[in-house]
Amino acid sequence: MDNAEHGTRSQERLIADLRQVIENAEDLLRTTDKYTSTLYQGARAKLEVALVAATAELAHFEDEQLARMMEATLAANAVCHDQTGEARILRAFQ
Repeated sequence: MDNAEHGTRSQERLIADLRQVIENAEDLLRTTDKYTSTLYQGARAKLEVALVAATAELAHFEDEQLARMMEATLAANAVCHDQTGEARILRAFQ
């Protein structure tokens, strides 16, 4: 496995892990909403701020991943001289 493929898999794993953390944090916020003590509310406020930051970072990672996929597709289209959408689709499924 080359470094680029390993890096891509690592990034995919990071994105999946980040999605799971965000989902768990959202669940935690929902289940602790009934607790009104200052301690809980302070912790919830910190978690909400971290959740907003994590969600923004996830969107950034996903945007970068999509851009890399589009660049790789365009490069492959140029190398394989795909002239039509049909040629591109057929090559994608080979």
